[in-house]
Amino acid sequence: MEGSLGTHLRPHLPHPFPQELEEARSWEGARDVRPLDGNVRHWTGLLLPDGTGDGPSEDAAGPGLGTLSGDSPPEGLGLAQGVSMRGTGYQGWTDPPLPRWTLRQRGLRCPPYPGRTTPIHAGAFRFELTFSPNHPHEPPRATLRTPIYHPSVDLEGRVCQPLTSHGHWEPATRAIQVLQDLLLQLDSPDPRRLLRPDVARELQERPEEFLLRAEEHTRLHAEPRP
Repeated sequence: MEGSLGTHLRPHLPHPFPQELEEARSWEGARDVRPLDGNVRHWTGLLLPDGTGDGPSEDAAGPGLGTLSGDSPPEGLGLAQGVSMRGTGYQGWTDPPLPRWTLRQRGLRCPPYPGRTTPIHAGAFRFELTFSPNHPHEPPRATLRTPIYHPSVDLEGRVCQPLTSHGHWEPATRAIQVLQDLLLQLDSPDPRRLLRPDVARELQERPEEFLLRAEEHTRLHAEPRP
């Protein structure tokens, strides 16, 4: 009796998933975002990489899309660390979330192949996003189900994403921000965030070979863009 009463009186956290799911579905960087097998804590969808390595101009992106105070994040911090750590000069995510290229053009990440087509632009990449029962107090886990040739994604689809590490996670971070960060990381490989040292070494030392391998891998494995 006491145990059942305790369970009955236990406070319930707000259920964030319907609103977060609608945010993700309305974002232009993803398609077919939905609960997997009806499980609201396990999503699937397609990520759509950008077509070029340098994005639109600030005028094309529009005004009022977020600001930087001072310079870009400290040396060695990529986008995911920059958005999740305090004191980096980045003022945080806007509401609604930023369009796809705004964070990069504000100085938080430099694309490795400006002015040319990204090696993964021709395909769509199936992801899964799994939420902890303690969400939002514990980070979700993103996995790529489409094979990709990338230094930050291993052969099992696990992703090196500092934003969702326990050391950097903040409960106010929304699911769409995790997906935006993931897509920017796929678009702009950072050899310092590595799960495949051989691919990171190729990217640094032989970038043309990396681009050719990544393009061929995309042609063979990626899903058609919707």
